[in-house]
Amino acid sequence: MPRVQFARKTRKIASAVFAPAPVGRDRALGLSERLAAATTLTSSLEYLAQRRQIRRGGLNDWAIVKDVQAESTPLVRRLLNAVSGPRTTTVLHVARAAVATGMLLPGNSRWRGAGSLFLGSTSALLYPRHRYGTDGSDQVAILVQTATGAARLVRSPQARDALLWYVALQANLSYLVSGWVKLLGEPWRDASALGGVMRTRTYGHEGMFRWTRQHPKAARYLTHGVLALECLFPLAYACKGRLARPVIASAAAFHLANGYFMGLGRFVTAFTAMHPMVAYTSAPKDHPAVAGRDDRALPAALLLLAGAGAIAAGTAVQRRLRTTEGWHTSRMLTTRHGNELQYEVLSHGRAEEPVLVFAAGMVSTSEHFTWITERLAKETGYGVVTYARAGYAGSRHRSAARFRLAESVDDLVDLVRLAVEPDRKVVLVGHSLGGELARRAAAQLGERLHAVVYLDSSHPDELNRSRQQSESAGQLRTSLAQMAWYLRLGTGVLMARPEWVEGLPVAYRKKAFAQYADARMWEAGRREWEAVEAEFRAFSGPLDPVEGAHALVVSAQQTVDRDPDQLLMHRELAEAHRGGAHTEVTVIEGAGHDTVLTQSRFAHRATDLITAFLDGVAEVRSAHPANPADQEAAK
Repeated sequence: MPRVQFARKTRKIASAVFAPAPVGRDRALGLSERLAAATTLTSSLEYLAQRRQIRRGGLNDWAIVKDVQAESTPLVRRLLNAVSGPRTTTVLHVARAAVATGMLLPGNSRWRGAGSLFLGSTSALLYPRHRYGTDGSDQVAILVQTATGAARLVRSPQARDALLWYVALQANLSYLVSGWVKLLGEPWRDASALGGVMRTRTYGHEGMFRWTRQHPKAARYLTHGVLALECLFPLAYACKGRLARPVIASAAAFHLANGYFMGLGRFVTAFTAMHPMVAYTSAPKDHPAVAGRDDRALPAALLLLAGAGAIAAGTAVQRRLRTTEGWHTSRMLTTRHGNELQYEVLSHGRAEEPVLVFAAGMVSTSEHFTWITERLAKETGYGVVTYARAGYAGSRHRSAARFRLAESVDDLVDLVRLAVEPDRKVVLVGHSLGGELARRAAAQLGERLHAVVYLDSSHPDELNRSRQQSESAGQLRTSLAQMAWYLRLGTGVLMARPEWVEGLPVAYRKKAFAQYADARMWEAGRREWEAVEAEFRAFSGPLDPVEGAHALVVSAQQTVDRDPDQLLMHRELAEAHRGGAHTEVTVIEGAGHDTVLTQSRFAHRATDLITAFLDGVAEVRSAHPANPADQEAAK
């Protein structure tokens, strides 16, 4: 008998846990709008308690924060200015707190819809005002309040169901995307993410961090459990909604834990405000609690998703073709490793002048150099050649061997030997990683090498000597992997042009952006970074001498200001050039690592430095010819 009773109790518990969570339309609407109102109430009370932050000199001083809205339309800027005075902002938060309190009271009238819309619209209006302090909970509250407000005001049950489905689908999407994004990150896969978050000053919790250190196995299970919850959240709809209760309960527990350990109290009410909609839409349609529910929003959303996927795929194909086709003047050659390099001869120059060959940085395009190369090609007698490394633009990476930087160095040397006339001297111009490749290629080029120009170049010891570079290495590795995956999934259609693209000459922007929004460049960058990280960390110095080749080392001020060790390493690059070589080291004021190329004023300054340096080298060689050929040229 006890066994029979135990079995009955077990079945009863199982049926209670693994059963639909039947929540009617009106109840789901009421629960969601009250939870969202609680989020807004908490938010406004927090801002009112910290009013000093919106006054002059505060963290959210509008006189400073409004600069972020410089690209907004004049109408938006005027509207934001109108509500962003300290007094107006305070009045709005007092009104929001009053309305949110009223929304917590019992009731089911249509006036509640107006209250939700007021809270949602003022949240959106004040969001830019509180640039520092807003978070994802405010965005979720805006979503829920806009939908519930509209649902209260419309009379059609079908329209209400469409709005409730909209919130439910957004809930599934938020968990699903968050989970799969985490899955791409190594810290979540190896379960180190939980301990990493708990040790931070902003979101950390000392007790929880100690627990993760003392119980690594349990912490690993917990981390992977959170990952599984988010990645598999749509299982709430499986088996006729029988998994809805454990999935929703687990998600609610997750947010409660975030609220306690990470101090994200508003997340608890904000995200759980979407759960009643999930419960309503996941119950089987024949359940009495959801009788008459209109589910046409789901196939409509799937149809829109399929259409968006087709557009994203078409855009990705178009960008891939634009990326790989090159320019109408592009040329191809095959290197010793079987790689196919796409290159441009922008200017042959005068036969007696050297040819400048430009090597781009990691995850960069040859179009980065266009401000410099256009001036050199049009205003000087130097030859100018640019190229894309294997895997970038139209260049193909064919080598089957494990990638090492020596492969890219060999490719650069082969480019010089096959694309530049054998009697011409060569100047290698490298930016970032391109500078390190140029330094290594110098040994193979021998007498053909005239000079090396380092534009804010990498140094092989930077990961060992620069704390900043070392700490950011892991983040860069994760970012490169994630970008490659995102773009493979077609998300490039959502990308906006970054500032560096807008800084390029107009004729080059479309081509440069096509490469930036294509997965090939990020996959090549990830391949290169794996080799860079391994080889740079293994570097023990000193730099190999570069005999006889002149050197110009140009540093960006923002780079050396942020990391003074970088300037010391840049000086070492110049010191490595020996044997009577002429060397110069200079800093371009105001320039950043990328803007030294992509902003015209900095790029023109770099061009002036290059031409002045090469002219100075020519004068020195004319005054002091080093060999019979130079003596004859001097005559």
